[in-house]
Amino acid sequence: MRLVAEGLGHRFPGQPPLFADLSFDLRPGVLYGLVGPSGSGKSTLLSILSGGLRPSNGNIEAIGVDRIGWIMQNPVGAPRRTAIDQVAVPLLARGLLRREAEPQARDLLDRFGLAHVAAREFRRLSGGEAQRMCLARAAASDYDAILIDEPTAQLDRDTAHTIGDVIREMVSEERIVVLATHDELLRNRCDQILQVDPVAP
Repeated sequence: MRLVAEGLGHRFPGQPPLFADLSFDLRPGVLYGLVGPSGSGKSTLLSILSGGLRPSNGNIEAIGVDRIGWIMQNPVGAPRRTAIDQVAVPLLARGLLRREAEPQARDLLDRFGLAHVAAREFRRLSGGEAQRMCLARAAASDYDAILIDEPTAQLDRDTAHTIGDVIREMVSEERIVVLATHDELLRNRCDQILQVDPVAP
């Protein structure tokens, strides 16, 4: 299982290039940190990795990677569904019965420090709780790769530290995990750093 990039570059029409000539080989069991200044194209690169955007230059090859999840900066969920329901949904989609899915969802919420909000609606969660719930939901999904975009951008330092612990939990030998961040705390939790620098004018 690999995500292999060769000579990636991208520019939007009428705009200067964001980045150029990026090459890397991403594999499971490693937390990759995608770092660079604001506006350097980190989110754009995640979009390319997800298959949602074609690069202007270069190639990206997904080898044995069929299912990719993307956790965006702002947590997304059904406002009136409870945290446990949100995490159970991907388990149900994989064919589990509700009586099987709910205990697994509860275990995941506990691992992510959310057992106390299992019955709380998404709209009632704090920013940090909602972000961790999205991470737990991704962990419940059968993704080969998970892309995480600036998860601590709007969180306080204590909550950011907790999010770092949670993301480390998601790394496994069956999953590629890529984290885009400008947060030094999260950067230090990564195993390998992928630097994205803007192209000099």
